[in-house]
Amino acid sequence: MTSSRFDVAVVGAGPGGLAAAEAAVGAGARVALVDGAGQPGGQYWRHPAGDLDAVADLHHGLKTFRAQVRAVDAATTFFGHQVWTIEKVAAGFVVRAVVAGTEVEIAATSLVLAPGAYDRQLPFPGWDLPGVYTAGGAQALLKGNQVLAGRRVVVGGTGPFLLPVASGLAARGAKVAGVFEANSPLGWVRRLPAVLPVAGKLTEGAGYTAALARHRVPYRSRHAIVAAHGTDRVTAVTVARLDRDWRIVAGSQQRVECDAVAVGWGFTPQLELPLAVGCATRVDVDGSVVVQVDEAQRSSVPGVYVAGEACGVGGAALATVEGAVAGRAAAAVATGRAAGAGAVPRRLVGQRNRLRAFASAMHRTHPVRDGWRDWLTDETLVCRCEEVSAGRLREATDELGATDARSAKLLSRAGMGWCQGRVCGYATSCLVAAWSGRPFEPGAAAERPVAVPIPLGLLSQHPGT
Repeated sequence: MTSSRFDVAVVGAGPGGLAAAEAAVGAGARVALVDGAGQPGGQYWRHPAGDLDAVADLHHGLKTFRAQVRAVDAATTFFGHQVWTIEKVAAGFVVRAVVAGTEVEIAATSLVLAPGAYDRQLPFPGWDLPGVYTAGGAQALLKGNQVLAGRRVVVGGTGPFLLPVASGLAARGAKVAGVFEANSPLGWVRRLPAVLPVAGKLTEGAGYTAALARHRVPYRSRHAIVAAHGTDRVTAVTVARLDRDWRIVAGSQQRVECDAVAVGWGFTPQLELPLAVGCATRVDVDGSVVVQVDEAQRSSVPGVYVAGEACGVGGAALATVEGAVAGRAAAAVATGRAAGAGAVPRRLVGQRNRLRAFASAMHRTHPVRDGWRDWLTDETLVCRCEEVSAGRLREATDELGATDARSAKLLSRAGMGWCQGRVCGYATSCLVAAWSGRPFEPGAAAERPVAVPIPLGLLSQHPGT
């Protein structure tokens, strides 16, 4: 099924995509807004279907969200449409999406891609037990379904995202047995010039800190969850104090009873669609591969603009500014308005610069350090889909000669399962690089020709894919 032709197609209806659609509509463009979810909001503004008020207390920036939703009323929305690939054609692009097993083609002159990111995960013994969630997964259950991951939850990993996850769980009645941050938040003190200009972030952080104090949630820096225990599901974790390189300090291990665990180690940008159209990439401060864009959020592919986490993980506020810039520029090109009509306003440039500086400070304060590799045993699963253990992956490296994540995948099946390396790809790349003595290749697991699962019958209609 083919839709009408649009000036701008925006893929992603989270903060970046909504801002892009709003800006493009405001510039007079005919806009298509496409998202796999049934309603706008993305992960950041996730909520039960049609009932944002039910979880309003778990959100920030709802005034912005509601204004964006009103503004995109003038766009044609394609919610519940999973984009599996994008094709370049003479007149622009064709976005190929699937809904109820049927393909929908959405043609547009310009594209804005705002695909977001997913949780970065590190393996540890027992992380495959039922009851061990990603931090984002635990929050999605709460925001989207009002379901607690558990009654007694341990939260761990690194980064400020752990705070809203823990405070949200506590606010809805879970006993949060502790928040275990592997780095030291004192690193923020050394980066105050990047923090002070972003007053909203300070206020938000103070609010989470107060919420944790109010619920008497212990917060331990330089501590990590290094093992989970249980038979049919998780019943406890081992928490340990870490040195600066994340090696376990001898004798510091303690057991914490729980029925759920939420762990997060930052985020990995979702790059399937930018890579499908050939966007150039670079490596960001946190080691992630991100799309290279210019001041107007323009990628290396003419007509393709990118906003949000795909350009560098920085949070909803940065994604919103980047989306506004991208939507404005994409509309100017697609509608053929006079040169300069899509120029980036100084106000947006200033906001983006401040938020990017904050994001860089965040990544430098909360890096993933190498010591986590020592937490693994040979039996620890690295790829949960294909049940590939650390020992088997090491065998592929040491005995079979794998020198990169791709050859390790072919020799061990790590990354060949349902998630296609989205969960294990980062860890697999880190481990293979360390064991083979080769440089870390952060983009080794990013490229997937088919971005979402589609029927084989549909795939057969595109023999060149």
